[in-house]
Amino acid sequence: MYKKQQYVFKDSRPVLATVRTYTEEDFEGLIEVQRESFPPPFPPDLLWNEEQLRNHITLYPQGALCVEIDGEIAGSMTGMLTTFDPRQPEHRWDEVTDEGSIRTHNPAGDSLYVVDIGIKPKFRKLKLGRLLMEAMYERVVADGLERLIGGGRMPGYHHHAEKMTAEEYSEKVLSGELRDPVISFLLSCGRMPVAVVPNYLDDEESRNYALLMEWKNPFRQH
Repeated sequence: MYKKQQYVFKDSRPVLATVRTYTEEDFEGLIEVQRESFPPPFPPDLLWNEEQLRNHITLYPQGALCVEIDGEIAGSMTGMLTTFDPRQPEHRWDEVTDEGSIRTHNPAGDSLYVVDIGIKPKFRKLKLGRLLMEAMYERVVADGLERLIGGGRMPGYHHHAEKMTAEEYSEKVLSGELRDPVISFLLSCGRMPVAVVPNYLDDEESRNYALLMEWKNPFRQH
């Protein structure tokens, strides 16, 4: 079980946040996080259900985290272990994660793969996503893994898709010319770009693209 408490700030006022392993008792709150975090046009069939959540806490509880504010689940993050070859970055999210069920979790894997992260909109100014990401970095270091890796949606891309490629869009986000709600957030958390991946996820806003991004364990020789 993982549990860490620290203060975050809302309008200059400290608020206690608790990051911890989620359990079966949290399923209702976790499903509500999904509903609020990923409204339409995000495909509703990609939102968590109880069967998937039960797999998360059974197959890899170390990668099943939530964050609480005043007893309310404000966000969650799920990971699994896999073996990643940086020379072959292209893949589909549903193939790696078995459509979010993580039945493909490999206990001998060298990389922590981010299956999902979501924060309820009313809590997003508290930087809770960064707390969850840092907790996963701690898991990477504690277990001596090579990296944390996962695809970042590009929900801002649909505004520019007629004028530029997904690669050009990601380059403009990286240079600061454009801001993307997800990619810019991941950059602020220390994630580094690896490659633009087509057909990553059935995601209208991202035109099915994602930017694969990693955080390498600084205590490992790469």
